[in-house]
Amino acid sequence: MNKTTLGRIFLILAGFVAGACGLLGLGQSGGDEGQVIGVAGREGWAMVIPLGMVPIPAGTFHMGQADEDPASTQINYNKQVTIGPFFMDDTEITNNEYRQFVNWHLYENGAIEGFESPSTEDFRQSFYPDTTVWVKDFAHHMGDPIQDYYFWHPAYDDYPVVGINWDAATYFSEWRTAYWNEFRKTNGEPPMPAFRLPSEAEWEYSARGGRDLAKYPWGNPYIRNSKGCMLANFKPGRGNFFDDGFAYSAPVAQYFPNDYGLYDMAGNASEWCLDDFYAASVPTVWDLNPQYIDERTDPNSKKYNEKIAPKKVIRGGSWKDVAYYLETGTRTFEFKDSTRAYIGFRCAMTHLGRSSGQEF
Repeated sequence: MNKTTLGRIFLILAGFVAGACGLLGLGQSGGDEGQVIGVAGREGWAMVIPLGMVPIPAGTFHMGQADEDPASTQINYNKQVTIGPFFMDDTEITNNEYRQFVNWHLYENGAIEGFESPSTEDFRQSFYPDTTVWVKDFAHHMGDPIQDYYFWHPAYDDYPVVGINWDAATYFSEWRTAYWNEFRKTNGEPPMPAFRLPSEAEWEYSARGGRDLAKYPWGNPYIRNSKGCMLANFKPGRGNFFDDGFAYSAPVAQYFPNDYGLYDMAGNASEWCLDDFYAASVPTVWDLNPQYIDERTDPNSKKYNEKIAPKKVIRGGSWKDVAYYLETGTRTFEFKDSTRAYIGFRCAMTHLGRSSGQEF
């Protein structure tokens, strides 16, 4: 019997004594007779799986190179890492999901206590998807039809949102947190942990689906299944974009999920991660829930250097990439303020509770 249980029994017995003898009042030692039994009346806690997310159990894996890595990069050496339990969106955030965020800011003008919303003009300039990426990312390319329709037309509702920089993906996560917890608050429920971008290590760990050193999210070593069908949306060969069934991006969840139930961890849209990019970050970071933070690009750090453009990790490869970028261990980056026709994101959430043998 633990101390908390004993304390509760003690309080119950003390209550009977107080009622019978009139010796103990609520104003005297708070009814605990001076003993440390914890604060009474605390709410219970149960972790809830957010809609659209899947649980990723804690575990240890070898982060880094799973197959080929050009020797000249030398940024991908293996390292054993432990990851705590968390939740991950089962697909990339779609156009329609992001549109809910856009509409709330531009048209509903809702208010959430403790959440600061930018002005309409600032929101449009900073967080609205950059639809021009379909033209400016590719020289001599007829991207106008995609630019005109990709974000707003219902035909593309279930496609991954792109044209989003790192700050926009982060702000979406903050809004998503405030939006859900405001609802929970009205129902008398305690707040859930924050939605956020996954760390690079979390992303790689979940992409492998429990298969340590797996080359791709589905395992090794091929990009087609036994029937000859492509296993992801990417560029199989020079000038060959349609062999996987889609010329550009595809609706989410069109290919088989990995063993954790995650879709499109290879191809479709590359995905922003939490970490700053540094070529030598893998041997630099700690081996428990690592995240690389470049203090040179942090305005609040004494090491801040305004001449250094912040870089953020992107993972997973996209519809316009060759198979090398689909590998679970391949590392690459983009500048933090860049918007691209092939970079989207998905959210993660830390699981609060036991880290082994857990039941979600």
